[in-house]
Amino acid sequence: MRLWTGGYTARSNGNATGIGILTAGAADEILAGGQLRFRGNAVAAEASPSWLSAHPTLDVVYAALEDAGTVRAYRRTGDATFEPFGGPVEAGEAVCHLAVAPDGGSLVASCWGDGHVVRMSLDAAGRPSAPVLGVAAADPYGPDAAPAEFSGALDLSGGVHPHRGGDLTSGVDLSRGVDLADAARALRAATGDEYRDLVPDYDVESAAPEPADVVEDAVPRASRAHQAVFLPAGLVATTDMGWDLVRFWRPAESGLRAVQQVVLPRGSGPRHMVWHPSGHLYVVTELSREIFALAPDVTGRWRIVTGTSLGAGMLDDDAAAEIAASRDGEFLYAGVRGSNTIATVRVRGAGDALAPIALVDAAVDWPRHHVVVRDTLLVAGQRSDEVASLTLDLRTGVPGRVRHRVETPTPTCLLVAKQA
Repeated sequence: MRLWTGGYTARSNGNATGIGILTAGAADEILAGGQLRFRGNAVAAEASPSWLSAHPTLDVVYAALEDAGTVRAYRRTGDATFEPFGGPVEAGEAVCHLAVAPDGGSLVASCWGDGHVVRMSLDAAGRPSAPVLGVAAADPYGPDAAPAEFSGALDLSGGVHPHRGGDLTSGVDLSRGVDLADAARALRAATGDEYRDLVPDYDVESAAPEPADVVEDAVPRASRAHQAVFLPAGLVATTDMGWDLVRFWRPAESGLRAVQQVVLPRGSGPRHMVWHPSGHLYVVTELSREIFALAPDVTGRWRIVTGTSLGAGMLDDDAAAEIAASRDGEFLYAGVRGSNTIATVRVRGAGDALAPIALVDAAVDWPRHHVVVRDTLLVAGQRSDEVASLTLDLRTGVPGRVRHRVETPTPTCLLVAKQA
């Protein structure tokens, strides 16, 4: 099997020099458990092609040139070679992700540096052009935001929220202006005496907190767009890691039309998402190291239906990275940088229940990205300059022993190549 690798170049203190070629076993195999070999560059690219996405029908790959803030297309010219196809197109500061529409007519770029969400048209040959900037996000926890705007669904089955100190109101949908006093009274009545003390006294008048009680963010908050996913029915979902948002859009002639946003807990840092056949969108949070499940209600409005920690044993400064699903959708895999582990979470019920089951060694330093290929998990170690392949137990879903590893210059993305 052949894969293309994205990576950081010298401009980002990395060792990559372009889009790389990685093989797992024979190039035409459908399994990825064979010997790993890095075979050099498919095409040179100096400005850190940190994310790669493929056109759905054409032999064209798109690179987010993170250091340059641009998107560029590369056309396949041989078995394992590409050439630049058209010029670079401006996206935004530190563009870090690209998603190509299923019909091949457009792509959406996400920019970590300035929070830009940009839609670009793709012509019949696959060349990008005409970037249109989506409307900027606003901090839902900023000084001008409505209070308690967290958009969720109350779920007492798992007890208190693992990262919110037992605040049961973290699961109340207040996006439509529910009165906090009424919400507190309703929660107290619903939870009974067992959880009564955990419900804040929003229905009891109290003095404003002293300035010393105000918690300031250790790092100033800023918009940080990080990923886009095309969903059924023409929707696009994007994450804003800095402002704890999942935003929903519809493509329009003018670019993207914002239709809704779901607010996650403050400081959680939604990073990447994966669409599940059950109709749920699973979101991994970089900072709080959790997975949230989002789904539309009967009116089509999206909200949080459940969430879970990635499991015990992580370090306080760990940061989650990629999320991917097993082939049958029964398991989710999240990479954790710092402790350098892979968390396995089981999907239960109708997709609306999640249970962490294992946290295992990722076998690399700084697992930036990973992909599932049948019974193999391929993990890119950004700081150890290598890619490792791990077995996947198809019964338990848990990654096991290391099959193979290979030196790969500062890998940040793995893209399974189309068969020639």
